[in-house]
Amino acid sequence: MVISARIKVYVQPRASKTAVVGLHGDAVHIRLAAPPVNNAANEALVELVAERLGIAKRNVRVVAGATSRRKVIEIDGVSAETATSALLT
Repeated sequence: MVISARIKVYVQPRASKTAVVGLHGDAVHIRLAAPPVNNAANEALVELVAERLGIAKRNVRVVAGATSRRKVIEIDGVSAETATSALLT
């Protein structure tokens, strides 16, 4: 059985730099330098999360909110608590 976590994120595209800011309500607030055009912001989000967690990009995917600032991402191989704390540190 594969461990899988779903995390709510709030994405701010076209920011001056890509960074995890903190919390925005119950979601992790992430600023992305990528524009919200041609799926670029979603791809940048997946890349950032995979890099911060030290896992492959194929283990991270956007499962809800593909065209919204509020998204749900699913991450294989880590728990929700581990993923959230790794993103926020």
